[in-house]
Amino acid sequence: MPLALLALAVGAFGLGTTEFVMMGLLPDVADDLHISIPTAGHLVSAYALGVVIGAPLLAALTARLPRRRVLISLMALFVAGNALSALAPGYDSLLAARFLSGLPHGAFFGVGAVVATGLVAPERKARSVSLMFMGLTVANIAGVPVATLMGQHLGWRATFLGVSLIGVAAMAAVFFLIHPTQTPVPTSGLRGELTALRSLPVWLALATTVVGFGALFSAYSYITPMLTESAGYGEGNVTLLLALFGVGATIGNLVGGRLADHAMRGTLFGGLASMVAVLLLFPVLMRAEWSAAAAVVLLGVAAFVTGSPLQLMVMERAAAGPSLASSANQAAFNLANAGGAWIGGVALAAGFGVTSPALAGAALAVLGLGVASVAYAVDRRRDVPTPTGQVRVVASHVPETAEPVHSS
Repeated sequence: MPLALLALAVGAFGLGTTEFVMMGLLPDVADDLHISIPTAGHLVSAYALGVVIGAPLLAALTARLPRRRVLISLMALFVAGNALSALAPGYDSLLAARFLSGLPHGAFFGVGAVVATGLVAPERKARSVSLMFMGLTVANIAGVPVATLMGQHLGWRATFLGVSLIGVAAMAAVFFLIHPTQTPVPTSGLRGELTALRSLPVWLALATTVVGFGALFSAYSYITPMLTESAGYGEGNVTLLLALFGVGATIGNLVGGRLADHAMRGTLFGGLASMVAVLLLFPVLMRAEWSAAAAVVLLGVAAFVTGSPLQLMVMERAAAGPSLASSANQAAFNLANAGGAWIGGVALAAGFGVTSPALAGAALAVLGLGVASVAYAVDRRRDVPTPTGQVRVVASHVPETAEPVHSS
């Protein structure tokens, strides 16, 4: 795999760290700014809102620019947002800075996925995407725990300054490791990107992301009370267990990337079916400490097996303008975060028990399998056999971009 993928992974590591570290810093931020924990929780939502808005907006605005320049510019915006977070004098300014930090998140992953697939041979596209996403999963193993400890001992502002330095390192990595000839200027422009979004298969792929990852966040958003109230873990052990989730996510991401290069649709269906099984077993697995730890790892594996095939599916269904659709998939991921957490909270508030969010997640995963099946049926109907036995794709968009430059 090209060394240039390392540059994308470094950027993903920084983005993943700043996205999830706020959850561990909420008490410190609340004490320092004299606000309540629920109010501080809006800082998490502000980042997610920035991702949802910024992903399609920035991808559209940069549709005609060289991809390497876009990646560096997005990471510069990320650095600015985190630096402003560190220097924020009060809650309102910190809220605005968190929103600014979230704006480049989805566009970086979206454009980065397009760049990653252009760096490798066609049979390695899913693996290239998974290697970029590995920065995000490793952030849950190392970046978030270290950044949380830094915030607890040096102050939460030091955490955001540290994340800014990761962003600077990512900018340097993109500049030195990705050659301009590896990221040609797109020729389709904004019109081509918007035309690609008119495709029904693209929207079905995005819907699969929302529902499928909604299943993950329905359970993961309430994993702490499950571990403490059901499995019997002390609160001090939760951080280590969340790192185990990151280990599972990293394994699932790498396995999913390798499998998807051989059978993209089969990997997606297998991952969703695995999520159904794991989430249905959660009430049983959460009865003992050892099985609860295994459940956390298995949830990470099952969920992130689907990451690369979903990203690649969106890009292939929007071949004429993949950057906007690829970025929109990251917005869909954050919608899944918000929607899944809400559905899990409804189950919990209804009094169905502390592990009920996992069962709600299983229902969402089943729904995700249904949406993926509809997408498969639509694709089959658009593939019309010709008299020679070959397959002709009907109503598809042929990209007018330059041939990707393969790096050895």
